[in-house]
Amino acid sequence: MDIKKYVGDRGFWSVTLRLALPIAFQNMLTSSFSLVDTLMVSMLGDISLAAAGMAGQWSWLLNIFLFGVSSGAAIFISQYFGVDDRRGIHRTSGIAIFSGLLLGAVFMLAACLMPGTVMRIFGEEEAVIAEGVAYLRIAGFSYFAVVISGVWSSVLRSTAQVKLPMYVSLITTVENAALNYLLIFGGLGIPALGIRGAALATVVSSWTGAILLLVLSMRRGNILYAPVRELFQFSKDSILLFYRKALPVMANESMWGLGTFCFNAIFGALGYENYEAVTILRTFESIAFAFFVGLCNACCVMVGKSIGAGKIQRAWQDALRFSILIPAVSVVVGWVIILFRVPLVSVFNLSGNISGTVLLTAQSLLMVYALEIPLRNIPYIQIVGVFRSGGDTTTGVLYDLSCLWGLSLPVTLLTAFVLKLPFVAVFAIMYISEDVIKSFLCLRHFRSTGWIRPVTPEGKAGLEVWKAGQNR
Repeated sequence: MDIKKYVGDRGFWSVTLRLALPIAFQNMLTSSFSLVDTLMVSMLGDISLAAAGMAGQWSWLLNIFLFGVSSGAAIFISQYFGVDDRRGIHRTSGIAIFSGLLLGAVFMLAACLMPGTVMRIFGEEEAVIAEGVAYLRIAGFSYFAVVISGVWSSVLRSTAQVKLPMYVSLITTVENAALNYLLIFGGLGIPALGIRGAALATVVSSWTGAILLLVLSMRRGNILYAPVRELFQFSKDSILLFYRKALPVMANESMWGLGTFCFNAIFGALGYENYEAVTILRTFESIAFAFFVGLCNACCVMVGKSIGAGKIQRAWQDALRFSILIPAVSVVVGWVIILFRVPLVSVFNLSGNISGTVLLTAQSLLMVYALEIPLRNIPYIQIVGVFRSGGDTTTGVLYDLSCLWGLSLPVTLLTAFVLKLPFVAVFAIMYISEDVIKSFLCLRHFRSTGWIRPVTPEGKAGLEVWKAGQNR
């Protein structure tokens, strides 16, 4: 057996690490951005931590919708990159920015004009709602910056320019930590603003990131640098082509995000202490997930570029390697989390303001996540990394939404409010009921090669040649 077919050769690993490590580091920095917020707000006590966690779900939902837009754009950009079509990349970037700004406007208006309504989605504790309202009214002004940075970073990553977003994330994470400390607790003549200070630090740091990406791209003349007219002068045909491919991805991420939003609302209804534990878990989950985001983005670029250039055999082989690599890495990450779960959770109680019940629940949730993460990452790499980069944007929608809305969400409601199982059991059942069947369906579709659907003429021609060779 040729082991290189499954684990890759030196060329595969050279490209993978060059792409994956900066992206993983950038996502770890972005997650650290949230970690700093959560850690410092936790020093204000249980109420503030729960409020920040609930309010943060609104920006998280925006990011999920934005990820749908960026993923839809990446299908085109990675394949255009394979044939060096800069105009196609710029046109797609313009459509994605325009779509993202429309989303950002909706979320900003809701956060700033009716924050109480947003907060009541997650619970009815008036003290928690009041703190969350104070946070949302300020944090909403960061959403346009989040859109700009998110789309531009995605464009750069899809064209293998991964270092600039990493450097910008490093700067804004350090800035966010310093501003959080000064604005939450006061110092250097600045009054202590509490949870409002955390929100203000988020706004300033987010806009710093967007401005830095723009200025540095103009100085370097990279792929983002293009005449405004070239970005936004898109025809009816180009818009229709974009949304025909991108809408399923956007619907996929949006409905998946709404489903997760519903899960969080269920957790909030089961008590704000349980929601605090979930907030702690989500913080570590996002940091651990950074490794897989880097590998998945490398998969998208390598597979999408090869398919766009008509190199179908290479695309298939790289997709197979990533399909094995990510679950294997997941096992290692899971065991690290299990070994260090107690000291990791204890970090959130440095001030002694978090209850023992919350800390024990958070440790149990980390254990559940660590054991389930290999299974959870099988659909992730298949749907996001393989199917979408291959041009298949519809299969993932079917698998994701049927397993989440048709199975996991009803089962979670049943176990939480009818069977009234312990909270940790409800959380574990939520994961398992979604991921087992979806993993099987994804692996079956991967083996069928039906996900290879090029959008470039070179890719379509290469697919015909490859199919003819397979049939001999």
